[in-house]
Amino acid sequence: MAKLIFFLAVQILVLAVVSSTGDIFARTIDRKLLGLHSKEKLTHFKVYWHDILSGPNPTSIMIQPPVTKSTTYFGGITMIDNALTAKVPTNSTLVGQAQGFYAGAAQKELGFLMAMNFVFKTGKYNGSTITILGRNTPFSEVREMPIVGGSGLFRFARGYVEARTKWFNLKNGDATVEYSCYVLHY
Repeated sequence: MAKLIFFLAVQILVLAVVSSTGDIFARTIDRKLLGLHSKEKLTHFKVYWHDILSGPNPTSIMIQPPVTKSTTYFGGITMIDNALTAKVPTNSTLVGQAQGFYAGAAQKELGFLMAMNFVFKTGKYNGSTITILGRNTPFSEVREMPIVGGSGLFRFARGYVEARTKWFNLKNGDATVEYSCYVLHY
């Protein structure tokens, strides 16, 4: 009997040691704890992104000039805190801000790496965000970039945006771009 108790104690000890050598920083959790038991929704919305480089209150500031004197802006980095509005005019209803940066990432054409959050500040989506990370060639009629995540009501978001330039000032670089957003979320 003593041998059996000793054998069982050794087995429990071995099991405890083996099970504790796994990942202590990761664990499987129930999807329902994060609200993932409901059906996924597809939300479409359209906003207008106002990139203002001119005037006394620019919303886009170059923080790193391009590394060459080319017209492609290669190596240049611009931080943004651009207004997102419901319609094309800059004074239309503000729905949020686009916060992030764009960087010249192409040497032979104008092509940007865009990394930005759309931070919603009104209505049902107030406080929620989507994150966009992708390539933007501004002289293309339509540019598609992926939505790689989100927060708030857009937690676990994925999808894509289509960008279309609505207005561009060649003298000062100011622009208004329509973003048509297709977001899958819970």
